[in-house]
Amino acid sequence: MSDPSNEPVIEIEGLDFAYPGGRAVFENLSLRFDAGRFYLIRGASGAGKSTLLRLLIRLEDAGSGDIRFRGRRLADYPPERLRREILYVQQTPTVTTGTVRENLLLPFRFHANADLTPPDEQKLSERLKTFLLADAGLDSDAKSLSVGQLQRLCLIRGLLLAPRVVLLDEPASALDETSRRVVEETAEKLSAKDGLTVIMVSHRQFKPVSLHPITLTIGRSGIESDP
Repeated sequence: MSDPSNEPVIEIEGLDFAYPGGRAVFENLSLRFDAGRFYLIRGASGAGKSTLLRLLIRLEDAGSGDIRFRGRRLADYPPERLRREILYVQQTPTVTTGTVRENLLLPFRFHANADLTPPDEQKLSERLKTFLLADAGLDSDAKSLSVGQLQRLCLIRGLLLAPRVVLLDEPASALDETSRRVVEETAEKLSAKDGLTVIMVSHRQFKPVSLHPITLTIGRSGIESDP
């Protein structure tokens, strides 16, 4: 369940950011994301929705200001540790040559995750079933899957690392209706039942099932919370 104390898991204070040679994307931005809440980020194309997510895992660095995760500056975290605790799922899924099983277990081969116990076959199979991927099978060639299946596979792979925050960048934009609903409903459950903070960028109409997301709209005047 969501943290009843609503402690901020991510805090942004006085942040300025602009791409080299470009206009300012954010100016003096201050924002907080509370533990266990579901956030929906909206805005026009080019407003900075994806940039905001990239700043939260240091794929981009702010020109000034501060971002803290669980009370510590992002720069105080080793990048591999930060990106394990804050899962970033991009719009385009990425897999390696090999089976579904090999792709799911890939992060556990990295030295940075040596302290984690790889999931067993039963857990992997259960995750596939939950995401309606049971027909794919652990021994299937990962690159033979559809885009929708690959998106779900990448989400499972990241969740196996037990992150505290999940960033979803237009996760359903290229998916069929069935895959879209699976991904969106899973995002809700991660917040409502598992207590994760979920921040999802989406331009599509989102129809919540179990909770009402906090909608933040990025505009010329900054970020505003919709009523």
